[in-house]
Amino acid sequence: MTGTLIDRADGTQARTSVSLFLRRWLAHPLRMGSVVPSSRTLCNHVVRLGWPEPGGVVLELGAGTGVISRAFLDAGLPADRLVTVEIDPDLTDHLRGTLSGVTVLECDARQLVDHLPARLRGRITSVVCGIPLVLLPLAEQKRFIDSMASVAPGRGFIHFSYCATSPLPARKLGLSAKREAWTPLNIPPASVWRYRPA
Repeated sequence: MTGTLIDRADGTQARTSVSLFLRRWLAHPLRMGSVVPSSRTLCNHVVRLGWPEPGGVVLELGAGTGVISRAFLDAGLPADRLVTVEIDPDLTDHLRGTLSGVTVLECDARQLVDHLPARLRGRITSVVCGIPLVLLPLAEQKRFIDSMASVAPGRGFIHFSYCATSPLPARKLGLSAKREAWTPLNIPPASVWRYRPA
């Protein structure tokens, strides 16, 4: 597990997060891309590749238990420049209880334009997607991508996945794709992809 989960010397926060992650995976396996939270190495890659422009805000979709959110905060991103989106109420409650100062939205990521607070509109300069889009049909993938573009037009997004090849049919979706990082020691091994409007 990533060290970013451990908030107390006895590891209580780490165990709580992993236990919650597994319970939510068992309840809704298709909403989560893995049976364990992301590794420290994967988090570090996502933070490096998804760092916002000066003054910009990071939007993270499918935040889970918040390991990537915590990695951004640990790297120095101010909490008021991070927005997390999670559809699962239990995970949302967990995020609100552990990510002080972060804007946590409980909503369907396909409806971002309806839920993003007005004070953050026009400020999103980086989007990180942890939702397992590969499991969805093309039309649903497009809905997620259109939603991201509605709040961060022209920005594209970072997407981490456990597929050996691009998890999205980029050309069919009007995107260019580039694998920016690979973490063979993650469980399972993961890649970080950057997608931009073609």
